[in-house]
Amino acid sequence: MQKWEYATVPLLVHATKQILDNWGEDGWELVAVVPGPNPDQLVAYLKRPKA
Repeated sequence: MQKWEYATVPLLVHATKQILDNWGEDGWELVAVVPGPNPDQLVAYLKRPKA
């Protein structure tokens, strides 16, 4: 059975692509993006297979 690890990452609106690209390079897959605690911030939920 596949096991996963998860990460919660704050995203800045002006740098969203760069932040997600960096995490993607490390093997993380985007699961969801939800509003953050203020209008200039989003929160990304990511997962990747556990080694």
